[in-house]
Amino acid sequence: MEILVKNFEELSLFELYDLLQLRSEVFVVEQECAYQDLDGKDVKALHIIGSKKGKIVAYTRCFEPGIYFEEASIGRVVVQSQQRKFGYGHHIMEASIEAIKTHYKTSVIKISAQTYLREFYESHDFKQEGEGYLEDGIPHIAMMKK
Repeated sequence: MEILVKNFEELSLFELYDLLQLRSEVFVVEQECAYQDLDGKDVKALHIIGSKKGKIVAYTRCFEPGIYFEEASIGRVVVQSQQRKFGYGHHIMEASIEAIKTHYKTSVIKISAQTYLREFYESHDFKQEGEGYLEDGIPHIAMMKK
């Protein structure tokens, strides 16, 4: 999997379409969750794109401190269902953590994680903070990496 890091202005129309299609495929259709994906924050994000044979198969968006949380953050972590067996989720998270260190000069990262993925994020040194909560009807937990 090839990984690219781009700000919003650097995305091609095809990349933007593909990443939005992937997010919709997983978060709206697969998880059966009607929510407002296009939240106005993509323009402020750093987009971490994992592609295979020209098709986006993994993706995250990262924010500098103060945009989403007081800390830097990673969100919209997604891997296409047929590609999950290859470890691309771990690769895209590693690339996202590194992008935050490089672009935002911090290693303190906060995420809002779907609760069932706690162990996945713990494998990247995130620790749960506080109690769980519902976000768009899906159980979530706040997690921090320091």
